[in-house]
Amino acid sequence: MNDPVLLNDWHPVAAAAELAPGALVATRLFDRELVLWRGQDGVMRAWADRCPHRGTRLSIGKIENDELICAYHGWRFAGSGLCTHFPALPELKPPAHACAAAYRVEEHYGLVWVCVGEPRSGVLPFPEYHNSGLRKVLCGPYQVAASGPRIVENFLDMAHFPFVHAGILGEQPKNAVCDYKVGPFDDGAGGTGVLATECFFWQPQTNSLAHGGANVEYTYRVVRPLTAILTKVPENQGGFHEAISLHVQPVGEEASIVWIVLAMTNFEQSDAELRAFQDRIFLQDKPIVENQVPLRLPLAQGAELPIRSDRMSVAYRAYLREQGLRYGVI
Repeated sequence: MNDPVLLNDWHPVAAAAELAPGALVATRLFDRELVLWRGQDGVMRAWADRCPHRGTRLSIGKIENDELICAYHGWRFAGSGLCTHFPALPELKPPAHACAAAYRVEEHYGLVWVCVGEPRSGVLPFPEYHNSGLRKVLCGPYQVAASGPRIVENFLDMAHFPFVHAGILGEQPKNAVCDYKVGPFDDGAGGTGVLATECFFWQPQTNSLAHGGANVEYTYRVVRPLTAILTKVPENQGGFHEAISLHVQPVGEEASIVWIVLAMTNFEQSDAELRAFQDRIFLQDKPIVENQVPLRLPLAQGAELPIRSDRMSVAYRAYLREQGLRYGVI
């Protein structure tokens, strides 16, 4: 994998709630196998899922006395990654190079984030998550046989609502996409992206509770190459406001895991009900992006035929070109 843009960025790899002390969680990022675990001190570790001795996956081992024990020969690894004991040679002190390959790891927004390179900035900001007036629910993971950029671009697209999400996010014949504004976005934390404002669209169901239909104003912001956040405000509904963030875990160039974080004003329904609604929406999108050809997003101008309503998509592709993205694109 030779893409410094993504190698030096943070990516979600698991739900933080999965990492109870003593649990080992196997995951993948850029075709790399990782093992995640949390020590008794609450600190998370993200290591290559491979014992340096004979290559056995560490994720099939166990945690004992705050050390990870390889299932094959019992090598013990401290939280630092250093091997502390060779059972076959108990008198030998393990050398410094007998260690697990460790990556930077942090916890934000209910997710575990890993950077396999040198992070250029912190984990992306998502200020709505810190709004105590909004309820937070983590949705996913969704396995998708498509590249991350294809998935993000679909998230930014309104014109498909009446066809893919008929009766929920759109309905025919109300297909027209009103003109909207697109410009650069600065997150104030070292990251840049794309911002679309004044995006209006008719929705028969403005959220999992509201029926009857209304014009909804969307704001879309791309804050990292594989993350997009939308906020929406239906007209004449007393300032109703919520945010939905989409984060792609790039498993491979044509394989992704998607995590969605909701920041909602809906406190009436259970987490399961909110997830079921989001599942319904996303699983309508999944076969669409899995049947786009090619699965990687074409960045060359003229590769596909955009029209005026695709202004945000055009800006997103230009942003990826400016960033120098190589992974998951053509």
